Amino acid sequence: MHLDSPDTPADPDAQRQRDKQRLSNALKASIAFVLLLGIMFGVQGMIDWRFLSVQPGAWAGLTGLLTAPLLHGSPAHLIANASALLILGTLALAVYPRATVRGLPLMWLGSGLGAWLLGDPGSHHLGASGVTHGLMFLVFVLGLLRRDRPSIAAGMIAFLFYGGMLLTILPQEPGVSWQSHMGGALGGILAAVLFRRADPLPPRRRYSWEIEEEEAERAARERHDTFEPPAPDEVPVLWTPPREQRGVVLSFPRRDAGGDAADDGSPEARRD
Repeated sequence: MHLDSPDTPADPDAQRQRDKQRLSNALKASIAFVLLLGIMFGVQGMIDWRFLSVQPGAWAGLTGLLTAPLLHGSPAHLIANASALLILGTLALAVYPRATVRGLPLMWLGSGLGAWLLGDPGSHHLGASGVTHGLMFLVFVLGLLRRDRPSIAAGMIAFLFYGGMLLTILPQEPGVSWQSHMGGALGGILAAVLFRRADPLPPRRRYSWEIEEEEAERAARERHDTFEPPAPDEVPVLWTPPREQRGVVLSFPRRDAGGDAADDGSPEARRD
């Protein structure tokens, strides 16, 4: 596997400050979303929240595509999703801020669509676990597609903490919406494929042999030279042999019986 080596930035101190700022912004955004989930969980105790959940097969249940990830069934359910959102959300926003923001609607709606299409009629699906699965698959797949060091490191961290999500997209435990898990995971994979180039790659260190190959190719283009011999009709003619007159009879001296050349009057036949 080809693993790019990041080049040393021109200003390491400034780059370090930008990385810290991006990590801080990612953590703040994740904490803000978790606080919103906590507020919504408090509001749930005051209202009938069932109309805000995803109800499979019911047209009225499509409202839950927008609101179901904000609801949770119990404090344990909320804590489990909040911890995953803090880790995966911070990791995704810190490494892929543009891809994460653009892919979040796909993961959000994918979670609800998976539950609405595949869920059992009469059931109610709620919770942000579909979004957490989408974030995990987003980070993991981007690491496979981009293959630079930050992407590989982020994918390994996501798999280390939440690699079990590869199994929870299938039926495992009664009462757990694996349908929303699968929908969110598919949304994360789709976002990774569509937005894999949304965030710029870090500057890559170029090796000496790569520089030599580029210089050789550039010199070849300037000379219009190639490694393959040109066609015969493309080879320039540098020398043409003179045309000789053909059909001329050359005279040779006759020899007598004694073996001496006979004098036929030509200068070549005379001997001193």
